[in-house]
Amino acid sequence: MPAPLPSALILALETSCDDTCAAVTDGAQVRSNLISSQAAAHERFGGVVPEVASRHHLELIGPVAEAALADAGVELNDVDAIAVTAGPGLIGALLVGVSSAKALAASRRLPLVAVDHLHGHVAANFLDPDPLEPPFLCLLASGGHTLLAAVREPSTYEVLGQTLDDAAGEALDKAARLLGLGYPGGPAIERLARDGDPEAFDFPVAMTRGPNLDFSFSGLKTALVYRCRDLGDAETGRRRADLAAGFQAAVVGQLVAKLERALRSDEWQAVALGGGVAANGPLRDAVSRLCEERNLRMKLVAPELCTDNAAMIGSAARFTEPMPYPEYLSLDAAAEAMAKRATGN
Repeated sequence: MPAPLPSALILALETSCDDTCAAVTDGAQVRSNLISSQAAAHERFGGVVPEVASRHHLELIGPVAEAALADAGVELNDVDAIAVTAGPGLIGALLVGVSSAKALAASRRLPLVAVDHLHGHVAANFLDPDPLEPPFLCLLASGGHTLLAAVREPSTYEVLGQTLDDAAGEALDKAARLLGLGYPGGPAIERLARDGDPEAFDFPVAMTRGPNLDFSFSGLKTALVYRCRDLGDAETGRRRADLAAGFQAAVVGQLVAKLERALRSDEWQAVALGGGVAANGPLRDAVSRLCEERNLRMKLVAPELCTDNAAMIGSAARFTEPMPYPEYLSLDAAAEAMAKRATGN
């Protein structure tokens, strides 16, 4: 098996959900990072439709990859390896990316690196400028995943706790749909919440008792459903800002509470945020205050590296063993996460 490629020029593809992404990375440097969003295509459905996402990836993956190479000022012949998200995610969407990556790699007999999507979010912290070196504690919150990870070396991560039902971003999307807001729901909830009172309604912050580090947001979503039903349509419309502010505060409260508990379990020196929900302003502010109180370094990657993107996949690929031609021709996508959960939790 070839060794990892810490300083290679990598063309990376990411198609795990509803964004078609391609990037060129050169070690820790991002030469290009293109994201073609499908948000408009899924907005009328109030969420991602897997079949729609897959069809859009088929149309976009070629042009987006070509544009990423052009933006980086390189050609496919200059690339040392191809990297691609192999899981977790929507299986049809993943297969588009994996098939495209295999075709590109095989056409030049290049090595191919199959990357864990969640490792990609962690590895976004290794990119310039100001890369974060392990060990650190990573809170990853997105539309499809919410977990706490111990990162002790760049090639892997250990799951300390994860959501038992909805992800944080998924809960925000569902709340936004219930309140008649747009998709994606996180930014819409955050905008509306600025005009609301987070203490106007008492929303539950789940899983705060007991020693575990798992998350749960389904009860919070149900509480919002009941609150809107009790208020009625007219009053719900009038109090939307307060409802959004209270719901967002409960999501942020649970994320920060579990992060604080995890910090007490070990001698961590740094905290990193990852995933699309990491772009949320109140979450960033709350984690920043927590780190200041504990004299910890806090790593915030640029917003474009929080949401799904291919630069993070290129970053993770540097620390993942590549597959030589023709071994990767039998590579398949995986809908489930690849990392193992920590024992004893």
